[in-house]
Amino acid sequence: MSAGPRNKPPFRADHVGSLLRPAELRDARQAWRDGRLSADALREVEDKCIRDVVAKQEGVGLKSVTDGDFRREHWLTDFLFAIKGFELTGDEHIVPFSGGVTYRGKISKVAGKLTCPDGGIGVADFEFLKAATKRTAKVMIPAPDMVCSSLDVARVDRSVYPDIDEMWDDLGKAYAKAVSAFADAGCTYLQIDDVNGATVSDESRNRLWRERGYEIEGVIDLFLRLNNAAIGGRPAGMTASVHMCRGNYQSEWTAEGTYDLVADKYFNELQVDAFFLEYDDARSGGFAPLRFMPKDKMVVLGLMTSKRAELEDKDEFKRRIEEAAKYVPIENICISPQCGFASTEEGNRLTEDEQWRKLGHLVEIAEEVWGGI
Repeated sequence: MSAGPRNKPPFRADHVGSLLRPAELRDARQAWRDGRLSADALREVEDKCIRDVVAKQEGVGLKSVTDGDFRREHWLTDFLFAIKGFELTGDEHIVPFSGGVTYRGKISKVAGKLTCPDGGIGVADFEFLKAATKRTAKVMIPAPDMVCSSLDVARVDRSVYPDIDEMWDDLGKAYAKAVSAFADAGCTYLQIDDVNGATVSDESRNRLWRERGYEIEGVIDLFLRLNNAAIGGRPAGMTASVHMCRGNYQSEWTAEGTYDLVADKYFNELQVDAFFLEYDDARSGGFAPLRFMPKDKMVVLGLMTSKRAELEDKDEFKRRIEEAAKYVPIENICISPQCGFASTEEGNRLTEDEQWRKLGHLVEIAEEVWGGI
């Protein structure tokens, strides 16, 4: 393996996926919510905006291209609650973020057997993206363990699932079917987004799970069980990655703590090809946990922040790559922002032009370090 450009994902300069929604798209979705625009008309606007954002990703030199989450309101709930058996309760939970920002999350219940809809979830959206680019089309879905963020154990109908383990088995099967549907449609690059796995070091998150009926002592094993059930049976031609960060909402974060607590088990037992890891500030700790990374897995260092417009100093960026390379061979390293630019419709606090400057800057750094991306 050479420490040069890569011809398969992840690429030397890669990105998590979500992008700032243009005003045209935000206005169209609000009109649809208000009943002033039909679903078909909204999709036409989405189609146009996705074609535009694909061209911009290609224009800054990225090899992996996403639809920016332009068909979603939220990175988690749009996909998750498309699984049959989940029902929204109308209740909400408050998630505190830094800077005094709060997020109001939806709470679900399990009212029936968990199954994947026939034909998968979001497959037509992927097919549109794939047809819109000659680059590698990337799909992002929430990791199945993210169910624990929106489901209290007490809200599981025990007449449907007397045994909670059976529910977890069905959830894994539903996800595996969804992943298989993407593969059948030609997906070769899939990312699962796992905030929970990155936040177990933060006691405030552990309190949340205790309140919802989860046993903290076994929660890491539960996360691995669910995620591996989803992606472990994927075809050989599909690259699977996991993105692990500590929250991203309007340029704020919800948890802090190093990867030390999960590094050994996650890096060695999670059946992925690559890890996208948050490293844009001191909250994530140092690179020492990377010593547990198997030699056959790629590490995508999230050294660039998607939260602020300022461009990172190239020399400092390269110094941090060198520091990480003490634990992981340079040929196994790629770089990216620590998260997407818009996990929800609101997006982070920077402009679209600033977003593209950052991604272009990322590509430049990768080209200087590896001779290409």
